[in-house]
Amino acid sequence: MNTNMGGMDRKLRIGLAVVLAVVAYFVGFGSTLGIIALVLAAVMVVTSAVGFCPLYRIFGINTCART
Repeated sequence: MNTNMGGMDRKLRIGLAVVLAVVAYFVGFGSTLGIIALVLAAVMVVTSAVGFCPLYRIFGINTCART
């Protein structure tokens, strides 16, 4: 699995994950919107941690500076 996410992309995903977690907190973790927000936050954290986004691969996007 090759890295296809650059540093800025990874930082933005972490920031978005934090925002989604806060949204989940305020709407309630047990509500439908809260669960969706938590799942999306988890996806953002995992893809940022590994540096690979499957959707980027499908659409041919590469934000990583390395080739």
